[in-house]
Amino acid sequence: MPYYVYIILCAGGSFYTGYTKNVDERARLHANGRGARYTKMHPPKKVVHVEQFESRAEAMRREKALKKLSHKQKEDLIKSKKALKKPKKDSSTT
Repeated sequence: MPYYVYIILCAGGSFYTGYTKNVDERARLHANGRGARYTKMHPPKKVVHVEQFESRAEAMRREKALKKLSHKQKEDLIKSKKALKKPKKDSSTT
């Protein structure tokens, strides 16, 4: 079963990083104030980044690495992943 590392954008513009087996369920817990102490104080707005791993150990290592990033570095990571997901323009339609 895969594990996921996620970043949530919280009220005030801060980020919360965690890992889980089920991102949707974990996001619901955070939204209901039962996910983590931090998200009780800084209500979550939305999940802005998710990465998948084959093992809990890999996910935990990545979570630890992401938590060491500065706010700016996390923003850059989120923006770069969104840029990768944008559909390419079809040159035959222009």
